[in-house]
Amino acid sequence: MNNMKKNRGYTLIEVLIGMAIFAVGFLALATVQIKSIRQNASAKMYTEATTMAVESLERLISLPYGHSDLNQGENPHRMTAGAYTIEWNVQDDIPVTATKTIVINVTGANPYAKPITIRFVKGQNS
Repeated sequence: MNNMKKNRGYTLIEVLIGMAIFAVGFLALATVQIKSIRQNASAKMYTEATTMAVESLERLISLPYGHSDLNQGENPHRMTAGAYTIEWNVQDDIPVTATKTIVINVTGANPYAKPITIRFVKGQNS
């Protein structure tokens, strides 16, 4: 008779399968983390561009109706702020007379930065 004790350890195959499952899970988690970092950076750039567009619009709204920055003949108006370019076009009497339609575009130097466009109609009495 053979009185050998039953082995209670893991076999090499069980260890390798466990490591493979762990590696697949770890790689999936790493991929999600990388995508999350990229999305956070993209959201930051989008927020910065939106803030610049709104600040530019507020500045243009506060100007008198006949100010040179609101002249249609000088389109497109352009200025830079860090890594962003802010352009605005002005159209007189659109959609009705005695108004100026202001279209602001903010673009970033980074190819992942989404451009922002804001439109506003300024009345002569506003």
